[in-house]
Amino acid sequence: MKLLRCFIALALPLLGLGVHAQENICFSPRIKTLQVKVDGQWGAPPVVLLSRGHGVEVSFDDLQAQYQRYTYTITHCNADWTESDLLTSEYMTGFSEQRIDDYEPAMGTEMSYCHYWLTLPNENTRLLVSGNYRINIFEDGEDDPVAQACFSVLEPRVGVDIEVTANTDIDTYEEHQQVNFAVNYRGYQVSNPVNEFKYIVTQNHRWDNHVEDLRPTLMQVDRLVFNHNRALIFPAGNEYRRFEILDQYVPTMRVEHMEFNGDYYDATLFTDEQRINYLYDEDQNGRYYVRNEGDYHSDTESDYFITHFTLQMPKVPGGDVYLFGDLTNNRMEEDNKMEYNLIDHQYELTTTLKQGSYNYIYMYKGEDDEVGQTRPCEGDFHQTENEYYVYVYHRPFGQRYDKLIGFQKYNYKGH
Repeated sequence: MKLLRCFIALALPLLGLGVHAQENICFSPRIKTLQVKVDGQWGAPPVVLLSRGHGVEVSFDDLQAQYQRYTYTITHCNADWTESDLLTSEYMTGFSEQRIDDYEPAMGTEMSYCHYWLTLPNENTRLLVSGNYRINIFEDGEDDPVAQACFSVLEPRVGVDIEVTANTDIDTYEEHQQVNFAVNYRGYQVSNPVNEFKYIVTQNHRWDNHVEDLRPTLMQVDRLVFNHNRALIFPAGNEYRRFEILDQYVPTMRVEHMEFNGDYYDATLFTDEQRINYLYDEDQNGRYYVRNEGDYHSDTESDYFITHFTLQMPKVPGGDVYLFGDLTNNRMEEDNKMEYNLIDHQYELTTTLKQGSYNYIYMYKGEDDEVGQTRPCEGDFHQTENEYYVYVYHRPFGQRYDKLIGFQKYNYKGH
């Protein structure tokens, strides 16, 4: 069984589940609300320091109410999220497969579920090197994972300075934002920084439009500069939409009505419209926060609601519209694809969500495209507040893995 799981871990990149996938993914429809939390901080980037006193928690719900034995494996990955060449013993202590011992059943909810979580480091496991890590979660006796969770471990060795501007090499204060950054490596031993460093740049936790394979535009003493790089120009999008489903009986933010259908609660949101203008709002860049009206034991006393989304706009030919954000793990999958109602001229989707406060947008993807587009549904406006991450990796000559030696987050506020 363990040998087979090792083979599966190797095969995931070939199946398209691992390559360029710094994503949380629920492979089973029973698994919901998969989250990665760093140092107990809600909304923190999925990057934890490689030093004592810092840790990461992975949690999820299983809509099968009774306890199910789950195990997990930890895989060290390269900068591109393919599996590294390190042996298990080189990047972690403990066994390669371990059981999830922490769980608690839901209490007082109409939809039954069991809440599970694991923390790293723990009494059995400690991570030894920096870089990217993927956790695969398995149901006992099964060979295919039900979920994967990803995070990175940082050993800060270089500084990263970021600037974001709407005065881009494509347009000026219109539809795009351009990222410029510099890497300062004074005091860090590196033979050939131009060839040994690798970079990843992301926008709002999205992986579909991430940027890699970057080369510096300017080399200074102990400093590499990345300015006026067209690959680092991102469509600006619009602020995320928001709603809250907190109370079983009383509609809250952006909820038109609530009702009990005899089995579960239904939450119908107000109909959304296609955006043609920039709309300022204090969003959280796609995040969600699990909580109930009393904010009491939210992990196990928050119910699941059948939630109905509607987007009224003309049908966009040649592709599909998806519900998008952390609530869909920032993935454009079949379960998140909206159906077009030809009679009412609107896109519709029904999905199951846990009580809480949510950000979301509508993303369009062409039939042959890998990258989603915000413009058809949300518009692209230079004023939009967006969150950018820059990761800096280093693979010294002769080494077999990519260290994560630099990371920086930047919130652009154009208004």
